[in-house]
Amino acid sequence: MHDEPAPWSSQHQPAGATAGPLADPQNLRRPSFYAARPGGWRDWWTLLHPPYTAWHLSYVVVGACLATQVSTSRLVATLLAFFLAVGIGAHALDELHGRPLGTRISSSVLVTLSVLSLCGALALGVIGVWRVGWALIPFMVLGPLLAVGYNLELFGGWLHTDVVFALAWGSFPVLVAYVAQTGDLAPAPVIAAAAAFFVSAAQRHLSTPARLLRRRAVMIEGTVSLRDGQTLSVDKERLLLPLERALQALSWGMVLLASAWAVARLT
Repeated sequence: MHDEPAPWSSQHQPAGATAGPLADPQNLRRPSFYAARPGGWRDWWTLLHPPYTAWHLSYVVVGACLATQVSTSRLVATLLAFFLAVGIGAHALDELHGRPLGTRISSSVLVTLSVLSLCGALALGVIGVWRVGWALIPFMVLGPLLAVGYNLELFGGWLHTDVVFALAWGSFPVLVAYVAQTGDLAPAPVIAAAAAFFVSAAQRHLSTPARLLRRRAVMIEGTVSLRDGQTLSVDKERLLLPLERALQALSWGMVLLASAWAVARLT
């Protein structure tokens, strides 16, 4: 079997062809592949990190659907709590800390948004304790600590690591969703939480260099010399392409997998 050309190889596409959204110079200057043009309602879209928010909410569905009996109302409440805490609160805190997305949303609005969304998630947690039991309380304490500590890089940044990311954005929602259904833990959700940890770690290993290229790289020049004598050029677009296509594929894959699981268990 012949070797496949690299995704950033000049052989991969005919001259003059584009590689989808990444071929747009305007897109390459945006802070992420899903970011909209700055200003107005588009800043809110970008702030939500739609592919990643949907990806991590899929872990909630997976955790809940491992329960013997799945309560739709508890699943919806858990999804809403994580959407508030992660989709809105954590992302608003992240934007407040250094403006990585470059939105024009004011700092006061971001602070207000973070406080209200985290309080809303905690309020849903209190209702969950009343319905499920005391087993949710440790998660209610840990959740805000992870959201605030990770995104604001508190405690000298020791929470802002790949391991903490994989635990907080991968394992944590699986375990919380299962406990919200059953009031207890079991081996199956622990194993699923471990799987979510590794999938989230893969996300982190892909997104970290992608962010570096998009947000910090000014110019990239280089070549790759192959054994057959060919020389391939390297530029920003061709380095980003495999990273961001993998992230898009993983996000769609996790959402569809969770959706299939929910349909199987709730219909």
